[in-house]
Amino acid sequence: MIAALLIGKETILEAPEMPENPVLYREAEYLLESPKNVIIRTKAEKVLDSMTLEEKIGQMFVIPPEALDTEYRGTRYNGKKVKGTVVMSDTLRDRIRYYTPGGFILFSYNIIDPDQTTELLKEMQAESKIPLLIAVDEEGGLVARISGKESFGIPDLPDADEVTDETEAYNRGAYIGAYMMQYGFNCNLAPVADVNSNPSNRVIGSRAFGKDPTIVGGLVASEIDGLKHSGVISTAKHFPGHGDTSGDTHHSTVYVTKNWNELLEAEIVPFRMAMDAEVDMIMVAHISAEKVTTDGYPASLSREMITGKLRNELGFEGVVITDSLEMGAITGQYTSAEAAILAVEAGNDIILMPEDYVEAHNGLLAAVQTGKISEERINESVLRILTMKDRHGLLK
Repeated sequence: MIAALLIGKETILEAPEMPENPVLYREAEYLLESPKNVIIRTKAEKVLDSMTLEEKIGQMFVIPPEALDTEYRGTRYNGKKVKGTVVMSDTLRDRIRYYTPGGFILFSYNIIDPDQTTELLKEMQAESKIPLLIAVDEEGGLVARISGKESFGIPDLPDADEVTDETEAYNRGAYIGAYMMQYGFNCNLAPVADVNSNPSNRVIGSRAFGKDPTIVGGLVASEIDGLKHSGVISTAKHFPGHGDTSGDTHHSTVYVTKNWNELLEAEIVPFRMAMDAEVDMIMVAHISAEKVTTDGYPASLSREMITGKLRNELGFEGVVITDSLEMGAITGQYTSAEAAILAVEAGNDIILMPEDYVEAHNGLLAAVQTGKISEERINESVLRILTMKDRHGLLK
């Protein structure tokens, strides 16, 4: 049933409930023929209307739990000292409520066994007013945080460059998505959509599906479909293509020497095919493309690259997320607050792992309060994030 509320001369319709299976949800299914004076409000829009500015700012960050948890150091689990957060602490609980982050990313040291992982994720979700994105880099093969761990009993998958069949890629995505959902993860920062065209590349290599852009794109799209089948949010990375670089953005600035037309013929092909497959997010790398942009910023902070190329020219309407902002390519040049502000000005929706989350959060908040960034710009990103969460059944 659709509820209608008459306000003045406008009728506001509440959007109907999502079907039980969020994977089948499509906004187009709910388009209604209505007179011009009828406004249709989605669940995401209703949630946005209820949020404070501070909550909106928080929604734009995905961070490791250690960014808020000051009690993890020296923690022992089953008698062994651990490197990061593995259980809920009073500090983490309080700071989730105060800083309202949009999501968390977990690494291998946060994930010990099924019971510990499930309980930690359940408790983090319970403390958040708005359901969290719980993300992980579960590419399979070289980069995996869950599979291959003896305690989980999930065999590791082959590296991406060993996958040559689209059915296999689909099954890979469905398999990864199924066990992620089982433990409480809902967002995979995968698949890698880079083309492995530079043999001296130290970062991508076997993480890419191959050297042929069209073949890579088909496998990327199929894995996205598999993740979608399991209800997991997918991310194509690392735009505009990290495969033809030789440096490592974890440590310093990395350059791509191709111009835009050259990128369109190769590196951009898999990203376009990912968009056709309705990928939820695209992650932007910290690589500098001096023959494409003139603003002097790495792609992740470049308005020319994100708003000009990815949004306006390629037509991507989903969520744009930065690569980790604690990488050397960013921290060597910008403070956490500066990087966060530049990221939003460039057109990013989600800021991933700033070096200092509190500084980044407060810096972005101050930028809005002083008028440097408009609240309308923040609303634009938060609505995209909430819509994505709703599409995957996270909003209640």
